[in-house]
Amino acid sequence: MQSGISVSKELQDAFQELVSSPAQRGIVAIIKSEAITPLHVLPASSPDFLSDLSSLRTLLSDNQAAYILLRRYENAPDGYVAITYVPDAAPVRQKMLHASTRLSLVRELGAERFRETLFATELRDLEKDGWERHDASGALKAPLSEEEETLKGVRDAEAEARGGTEGRRLETGGKLSMAISGDARSALENLKEETSGKLVQLSIDPRTESIELVSVGDVDASSLAPAISDTESRYSLFRYSYTSGGTNVLPLIFISSCPSNLKVRDRMLHASSKAGFLSAVNKDVGLAIARKFEVTSPTEISQSTIEDEFTPKQEQKQGFLRPKKPGKR
Repeated sequence: MQSGISVSKELQDAFQELVSSPAQRGIVAIIKSEAITPLHVLPASSPDFLSDLSSLRTLLSDNQAAYILLRRYENAPDGYVAITYVPDAAPVRQKMLHASTRLSLVRELGAERFRETLFATELRDLEKDGWERHDASGALKAPLSEEEETLKGVRDAEAEARGGTEGRRLETGGKLSMAISGDARSALENLKEETSGKLVQLSIDPRTESIELVSVGDVDASSLAPAISDTESRYSLFRYSYTSGGTNVLPLIFISSCPSNLKVRDRMLHASSKAGFLSAVNKDVGLAIARKFEVTSPTEISQSTIEDEFTPKQEQKQGFLRPKKPGKR
């Protein structure tokens, strides 16, 4: 998943200042002019991390997405926390950009610096009471009550990317790539063998933002919709079969299905990952997608829907119409 947005030189410098200056507790940054730029500096008023959090409310808005970089653990090389703050009232474009750029932010600043990467939608989750409540319950890595965690850990994802079959990645261009499990990649590779009715279903693990294999099966077009989950988001690839001019054709169909009742973060992750995933399937795996469907429920895809996509459209010709005589209608 990628957005094409990178960390600005100003933020690089500001973060280095944060690392070297005990007088600073953190930085608030936003996406501006296609780059992540610093907006505010949070001073360190005391050695106590929680005591400094009260100042965050004056630096954040309930309708502006932002990134918050905080030093939580003193005298530790990896003592920093990266928070993606995406309030529900923020514009949709802001939500999408901030959600799809947070991995790039951490990696460009140095993944080894960040012990925790969090996702928050409410200011109260980032205040002293919110952190204390979750620290007391042992949830040190997420000051959230009802929202899902963001990544399980950027360092774990980086380690997966560097080694082993499970760590192979689909390159999506730019500086960011999307991890894919070995099983998922093998299933995609097998789609190169043009076998009618082959269905591969994939999903995104929200903790690691990696593509995971859900299932591989054999179905026909009439039973395709029931085979795909209508309660969870899916990227599905299906080998359709039809005859054209006496020749059997096996085009590959991509179906993006995402129920509207999923959490906002899950829907954003699904939508913002789609373009990068399709690019990777084409460039890295070598699969050509013939048709793409984007639906809320798999029931929107029927056999007739697919057939219509591959049925040549007949051009209707209108015969010559004799001009009417003047005065007559």
